[in-house]
Amino acid sequence: MSITNDSIVGQLTAQDYRTASVFKKYGIDFCCNGNRSLQNVCLDKNIMPEKIIEELQATINKKDDTVIDFKSWPADLLADYIEKKHHHYIKSKAAEIKPYLHKICKVHGSLHPELYEIEKHFIAAIDELTTHMQKEEKTIFPFVRNMVHEKEKYRPTGLGSVQNPIDEMMHEHDVEGERFREIEKLSNRYTPPQGACNTYRITFALLKEFEDDLHLHIHLENNILFPNAIALEKKFAN
Repeated sequence: MSITNDSIVGQLTAQDYRTASVFKKYGIDFCCNGNRSLQNVCLDKNIMPEKIIEELQATINKKDDTVIDFKSWPADLLADYIEKKHHHYIKSKAAEIKPYLHKICKVHGSLHPELYEIEKHFIAAIDELTTHMQKEEKTIFPFVRNMVHEKEKYRPTGLGSVQNPIDEMMHEHDVEGERFREIEKLSNRYTPPQGACNTYRITFALLKEFEDDLHLHIHLENNILFPNAIALEKKFAN
């Protein structure tokens, strides 16, 4: 893969998700705002593009047979994977994290009032993501599965063009991306204060794991599944 200043961040992560580690290192959003060029993100972060390109190229050149090539998957398989793995993850981890957050707010909130803000943002995120996932599972995912199997006349009720729900889902991804950036900021990048108890440390570790999974989840949709859905629609339109 040849990387230049004009390379698009989201396309690079779609080609090789290992590049996400480089983008994370420099605080570059590769999922919600992955449609920007390297030159633009480097300008925004005041980073020399040559430095990023060198690190990205070194990452890509490393041999690693364990890397999953999601871009090569059929679109219906990817939709199934996202629903069964990432949607299930959100539902199960939310039930695990909420009690932990409530407990550390109750015990440590007087000294660390930012915990109440973190809890508020997390609960709001789970509420919105629950509705968001239901919409995907009723519209975009069925559309993808049926288009792959050439049931071109199938349309979920009220779908219209698939671009419409995709635009809505991507906007909601942006909102949640911003929400978790705020949680990351409030938690000092998920760093517990000195002398924090085990519950405090576990809670922050779980929140970081949750955000990392959400980044991959959004990346798979924004940068791979949604473009594939649009391409499928155009295929049948022609």
